[in-house]
Amino acid sequence: MDGQKEVDGQKEEKEWKEGMDEQKESSRWTEGRKEWMDRRKNKNNTNGKSFFQNGSFALALNSSLLALISNNSFRKILHVTQARYSTVVAMSILPFTITTVAYEAIVKHSLMTGNLNCEICAMVRGGLVGAVVGFFYPIILALPLNALLATRYYTAPLPNKDNAVQFWVLLSKPIFKKMRFAALIQVAFGAYLGSKHHEIYLKMIRMPEPGRDPEEIRE
Repeated sequence: MDGQKEVDGQKEEKEWKEGMDEQKESSRWTEGRKEWMDRRKNKNNTNGKSFFQNGSFALALNSSLLALISNNSFRKILHVTQARYSTVVAMSILPFTITTVAYEAIVKHSLMTGNLNCEICAMVRGGLVGAVVGFFYPIILALPLNALLATRYYTAPLPNKDNAVQFWVLLSKPIFKKMRFAALIQVAFGAYLGSKHHEIYLKMIRMPEPGRDPEEIRE
């Protein structure tokens, strides 16, 4: 029995080491792929390079604008007049930063590492970023911020815990309804960015050989 356990233990240890080696190899290939794509991007002196680097900022700016509009709407409904400038700063910076980071991670990083080779997939990812982070997040962020201010300064009658969810849903409905066209714009623009970035990505990988192909790292 002890001998069998020892054999099983050695087998498990061997499998674990093999798995770790595969992970390291995959990580090395991903890093090499990104470095290879970075070199190609730097050699691309067309307008596509600028769009690839800065295109997502437009989506982030739209997100900040929606955040400011929704923040202003909630302030009017709840009669909040305090902390005007601090809320403007928060609602400008947070949505811009989160939208930029989300798009970079979900779309651009996946393209650069070779994990996103489908144009439709890039469009879907871009559209989802535009919808979730570029539209819903700014409005949802404005709601608790102004609710806390209304509670602190007693600017409007607020519900008890039993009716809180229903109250805030009813309060948010007209704001979502008013900005539904903005939702379509964010989704469409996010999908357009995904498609355009995928197109630029294809141009980069078809450029004349600027350096070593990442497939060499596997060897």
